[in-house]
Amino acid sequence: MSKELIISPRSERVREELADAGAWSSYAAALRQVLGAVVAKSGIDFLEVGELLVNEPLPDRHLGLRNGAEVHFPQAIDLVEGMAAGRGPYCRLSIQGRLQIESGWDGAIHVYMTRAAAADLARLRCQDAILQWRDAAPEPTAVLNPVGAVADENFWETVAKVSERFTLLCERWAYGASGCRWFRVSRENAAEVARLMRPRSLVCVISDPALQPRPELVEDDFTAFVAPLLPSELRYRAYPGGADTLSAVTGAGFSLMVADRVMGDWCAVVPDSDGVNRAQWESPGAVV
Repeated sequence: MSKELIISPRSERVREELADAGAWSSYAAALRQVLGAVVAKSGIDFLEVGELLVNEPLPDRHLGLRNGAEVHFPQAIDLVEGMAAGRGPYCRLSIQGRLQIESGWDGAIHVYMTRAAAADLARLRCQDAILQWRDAAPEPTAVLNPVGAVADENFWETVAKVSERFTLLCERWAYGASGCRWFRVSRENAAEVARLMRPRSLVCVISDPALQPRPELVEDDFTAFVAPLLPSELRYRAYPGGADTLSAVTGAGFSLMVADRVMGDWCAVVPDSDGVNRAQWESPGAVV
């Protein structure tokens, strides 16, 4: 792919206010029209989700969304419109070598495609959107220090053994404050927790963590929990960037805390169904 199409609102008000602007619906319709033409010229049936970022719980229509998921045109367009509107969830939608769609700033969407597809779309015009073409390729997505371990059978056997002690497990299936699930693992539920993990997730295991609330913890990234921590999925709240005060955390009902920096000691990536790891996560300590 070597051609980039930038789709952006023609209205300055829409660029500033996004979905709150009165003319947003016109831009959203134009965006859907242009993307429909792009997908048709690219000859694809679905797009693959990558680089998923979830800062709010997923709405019902996107439940089950994960990295590596294949989404068909209606859901893909819905995702793109949500990104342009500033709602999220955010992600990269792509078919390797043929098409890639990413969100930009101020309601803009960046589409990378082949020169052949771009040539067929060169005369495309839109009243409510500005269409800009340029020679460009997507930025590389490789991380500098990826997690190499795979959450295979041996990994889960070790988790089951360690779970004789107090053990927490975090499944990070997307970037962002709402992109993970936490479990307390025991010998009795270890196999079930393993079955719940989504392909391409980053799994971090913490054994015997210090959970007592301490004022110094709120100065950096941490996760807070509602007590008691029984063997099951846990209620939690992520605090990326920390919190103003410890009392603000405990006052919200979260009486236990763990610093995110301790998640880096033991991590692995959940492979796809064929056993191959196709995800790239930065080695812990850098997970956000």
